[in-house]
Amino acid sequence: MSDLDKAGTYKLGSRTVRRMGYGAMQLAGPGVFGPPKDRAEALAVLREAVEAGVDHIDTSDFYGPHVTNEIIKEALYPYRAELTLVTKLGARRGNDASWLPANSPAELTQAVHDNLRNLGLDYLEVVNMRLMGAVHGPKEGSVEPFFTALAELQRQGLIRHLGISNATPKQITEAQRIAPIVCVQNLYNLAHREDEALIDDLARQNIAYVPFFPLGGFTPLQSDTLNRVAAKLEAKPMQVALAWLLTRSPNILLIPGTSSRAHLHENLAAASFVLPDHALAELESIGRQASK
Repeated sequence: MSDLDKAGTYKLGSRTVRRMGYGAMQLAGPGVFGPPKDRAEALAVLREAVEAGVDHIDTSDFYGPHVTNEIIKEALYPYRAELTLVTKLGARRGNDASWLPANSPAELTQAVHDNLRNLGLDYLEVVNMRLMGAVHGPKEGSVEPFFTALAELQRQGLIRHLGISNATPKQITEAQRIAPIVCVQNLYNLAHREDEALIDDLARQNIAYVPFFPLGGFTPLQSDTLNRVAAKLEAKPMQVALAWLLTRSPNILLIPGTSSRAHLHENLAAASFVLPDHALAELESIGRQASK
């Protein structure tokens, strides 16, 4: 049994994937824009991730733009049968590296074809509709125009399964009235716990929850608590944060990203961590600090 198997698996659409995956965002240049500083290392990270047992890679054609998908294809094509590639639509990059909405039916259709071409695929296994809300947080608004366009592309056979990202519970419910969803990708970590009830609701529906920014937005006090727990366990803070997420709910799938092979293996090792009760109690205090 590999370390990744110790965290178990979960259903993602018609696939079953290991709960520790890999996010490709950091394979692009600084600010997720332009080429990587070390393309050879980026290729090596992807190949080592798959060799280590990663069978779920999260990407997007607006990373770079186009950069991460082109690197994934160069590193891994032809893809292993068990590898699940998940992409997202809904944004584009300005010439100044800005993040701009791109959610009209024409833009979403073009983005699907860009992903297919750059990844070398005939169809996309899972596509997340990325909503452009607040900074790393959702805001209310109808998803009907976007999700209806994606549902049509699904009917055409270009997409197999749909998901949604940066969404509120109300938006998720609205999307589900249009087409089934297989995953939700939102900000959630030890310090940002707004989706507690949502995670449990999705688990009851057998829908995967994929948190992004596992260390995003921690206060100094919260970071001190995480660092203290990690030191007691002789682990890295990121490893403890990832292990806590795996403990939180069985429908949580992780996609930590990195452009370093050493950091990759540190992240993957978190799949084998068993957090003792005293560590879990201390980590829960981070959530209480955030609610004050």
